[in-house]
Amino acid sequence: MERIAPEHAFILAAGQGTRMRPHTDDKPKPMVTINNKPILEHTLEKLENAGVKNVTINLYYLGDRIEKHFKDRQAPVITFSHETELLETGGGVKFGLHTMADKPFYLINGDAFWDDTEELSALDQLAEAWDPDTMNILLLLQPASQMSSTKDVGDYNMTKDGRLTRTDDGSGQYIFTGIRITKPSALDNTPEGAFSFLECMDKAQEAGTLYGIEYKGEWHHISTPEDLDRVNEAFSNPINVQEKEA
Repeated sequence: MERIAPEHAFILAAGQGTRMRPHTDDKPKPMVTINNKPILEHTLEKLENAGVKNVTINLYYLGDRIEKHFKDRQAPVITFSHETELLETGGGVKFGLHTMADKPFYLINGDAFWDDTEELSALDQLAEAWDPDTMNILLLLQPASQMSSTKDVGDYNMTKDGRLTRTDDGSGQYIFTGIRITKPSALDNTPEGAFSFLECMDKAQEAGTLYGIEYKGEWHHISTPEDLDRVNEAFSNPINVQEKEA
C-alpha cells in the first residue's frame, strides 16, 4: 500500500497555559521559548521539513501575539482560526475542520516539543505507519521509561499490532506526546461548542481504530516552569542533565 503523508496540519494553540505562569502572563504557551525559539516555531519548521503545505492554528488567549509573530511566514501557509470563546481541543478542531480539505491531517498540541534524533523524523514515522484503511487516529507515543529531562505518567498500553487502551491511573507503558494523525471523520457525531478531543480518541479506541507507534527520538513533557527550565538546560548543557538523572 502506498503511504501518502498529510499535507495539512492543525496546531492547538488557544489554551491559557495557566500551569506555566508567570511565563504565560503575557504570551500564549506555544510562544514560550526553548533554545531561544518559541515552541510553535520549532513545530512549524518540522512541519515544513515534512512537506506540509498548509497549517491551521486556532487562537483564543493572547492569540494576537501568535498572529503578529508569524504574519510574514511563507511556508507552510498559515490559516488562523479565531475562537470567540474557548472551545477546548475537540471543539477547536471541529470549528476549523473545514480548512483540512477533508483529508487526514497532523493534529499537534501547541506545547508539544520533540527532538528528532533518528534519520526518520517524528512526523515521517507517523506518516510511514499511517494506514487509513484500519486507523481513524494514530498517536505518537513515548515510552514512560525513557523520559529524561522531564517526567509524566503513562497514558496508554499498546498491543503488538499497535492498538491502544487508555489507562486512567497513569500506569500505562506509553505517554501520549500530543502529536498524531487523524481523519476528519474522527469528529463525526461530536457535539457543538466546547469538548475535548480525548472523546474522539476514546471513541476510536472503542471502535478498534485507535493505534499508536513508539517514537524513536526524544520528546519532552512541558507543563510547568520547572519543566521548561530543565528542557532549556538539556539544550545548553546535556551532560549535566544526564548526570542528574543518573
